[in-house]
Amino acid sequence: MPINITGKVTSFDIAYRAGVSQPTVSRALRGDRSVSPATRERIERIARELNYTVDKNASALRTQRANTIALLFFEDPAPDDSHINPFFLSMLGSITRAAGARNLDLLVSFQRMEDDWHTRYQDSHRADGLILLGYGDNMLYQERLEQLAAQGTRFVRWGPLEAHEAGAVVGSDNLAAGRAAGEHLLAQGCRTIAFLGQANASYPEFLSRFNGLCAAVGDGVLQQGALSSEADGYAAVQALLASGHRPDGIFAGSDLIACGALRALADHGLRVPDDTAVIGFDNIPAAALTSPSLTTIEQDTARAAEQLTEALVRQIGGSAPETLVLPTRLIARGSTRRAPVR
Repeated sequence: MPINITGKVTSFDIAYRAGVSQPTVSRALRGDRSVSPATRERIERIARELNYTVDKNASALRTQRANTIALLFFEDPAPDDSHINPFFLSMLGSITRAAGARNLDLLVSFQRMEDDWHTRYQDSHRADGLILLGYGDNMLYQERLEQLAAQGTRFVRWGPLEAHEAGAVVGSDNLAAGRAAGEHLLAQGCRTIAFLGQANASYPEFLSRFNGLCAAVGDGVLQQGALSSEADGYAAVQALLASGHRPDGIFAGSDLIACGALRALADHGLRVPDDTAVIGFDNIPAAALTSPSLTTIEQDTARAAEQLTEALVRQIGGSAPETLVLPTRLIARGSTRRAPVR
């Protein structure tokens, strides 16, 4: 074994104990997937036993990296003053853990869409790459993404898979989710079905959910525009009823929209699900607490966070940006559970 005269544990000490080379130790401790899971686990265990800590300053000098990634939240409609969609907040803890497992620091920041966020992190070298959550109007967002790509910024975003944008993207299969919602409403006996949400190129995720619903239900789906807020959901139902339409099934583009729809239906004396069945999207914590509890489409936030982090790490390591599609699942609750017809 090499003689360590400093008394401080080094990566060479771990390499000797693990029976591997020092470069292998370095790759394992920064989460490099080229190291097998068994070897990485053995190295991490020995590092913990020896109370080894990475010298991030020295590592950064060798790699010209900050060993930091940035998570940027963008302004979104929200039920409180945070202006962050609850769905994205649910990812925060999982992304923090995923970064920590790779020995990366995580810088969390809130950005306004009109701010010059697309150059700030690249110019200051505060982060090796960006994870982007929330975006609002996709047409405006697209311009910023193209600028990020043009200046060589490594980034991954959660968002629409259908829009062929720059950078890596992780997102849900919104088309299949919309189809599942439609099939579920039909199975409950619904025949006049409405979609609440913007269904245009500015909001491609909503558009895909709407298209999936139409694929299941066929022609005649009602559509009422709404952004992802309770107030918009309430107003959308008000507008539908005022126009003479009374849907017996509603698929909302988000849980927040669905929560607003539930309030509007109750204010008009319509019972959920007997008069109108309602499905949301996201499975935010509030979805289980509504009255009745909200049937919703769940996106796997833990897996999404892991894939976002891993896709960014691979980019930082030199891999090309990629697209990853995650499945969803329908969670049936009280807002669609009708009594059987006798």
